[in-house]
Amino acid sequence: MNPLGNAQGAAPTQRFLGSGSGITNAERDKIYTWIIELANPDTRENALLELSKKRESVPDLAPLLWNSFGTVAALLQEIINIYPAINPATLTAHQSNRVCNALALLQCVASHPETRSLFLAAHIPLYLYPFLQTVSKTRPFEYLRLTSLGVIGALVKTDEQEVINFLLTTEIIPLCLRIMESGSELSKTVATFILQKILLDETGLNYICQTYERFSHVAMILGKMVIALAKEQSARLLKHVIRCYLRLSDNPRAREALRQCLPDQLKDQTFAACLKDDKSTKHWLQQLLSNLESTAAADPRIALPPLAAQ
Repeated sequence: MNPLGNAQGAAPTQRFLGSGSGITNAERDKIYTWIIELANPDTRENALLELSKKRESVPDLAPLLWNSFGTVAALLQEIINIYPAINPATLTAHQSNRVCNALALLQCVASHPETRSLFLAAHIPLYLYPFLQTVSKTRPFEYLRLTSLGVIGALVKTDEQEVINFLLTTEIIPLCLRIMESGSELSKTVATFILQKILLDETGLNYICQTYERFSHVAMILGKMVIALAKEQSARLLKHVIRCYLRLSDNPRAREALRQCLPDQLKDQTFAACLKDDKSTKHWLQQLLSNLESTAAADPRIALPPLAAQ
């Protein structure tokens, strides 16, 4: 049974899961059945599980999910149903696993070029922000935060201006900064990656460096992370932190401030062993230090107060 319905005719079926998709007729029918079962609360849990397993192997699953009747509403219902369990923090492992399967399907939609713009236009990422605001360190909450970050990470990975423009109208930067300060190593890594992608966009860099308050918040959190990484080193996380610093140094205002507040651990040999086999990150660090040592004339129009000692 085709979940796109007769109103859209046969063409969408062939387009989404046609002969060129590598999907057998039996597999196609199973996928259609699971999508239809999402609309029924009694069959939804198993359908979420099965479809989440298929998101990597079915290339056009995202447009099929988006265009099938009631599917996105069902996924959003799964998210909203969890809100009462996050405050007070009563989320169970079973609840977390179920909603994360729904989030995995939304990540599939966020990643696909045909559905990404529609996903943003519907402001669906905002439904995930309450999960990013949670602070409980239990495993169910950590899994929930990490999977939610994965959806945002899938968006920014595309390097599309539309994504950055949307995110800058939301509170994603402070949410990521809070996770970067207090999350697990994996959550910190994904949150820092998201910040890095925002910074690599010219609009994002200008937004963060537009006011001293925004820049100083970012610099303070990055500085705290460097101090923590000096005690418990992680090459994967350090790579993203250094890349954020390097990108900040491309902005004249930020570069001037970083000359005063860059952590000493990035200037000495604290991370030499950690970066020994990572040529790209070592190069970024050397470029960062070179940028800060440059003696370019200061812009007289720029007056930045010194950063408070950390």
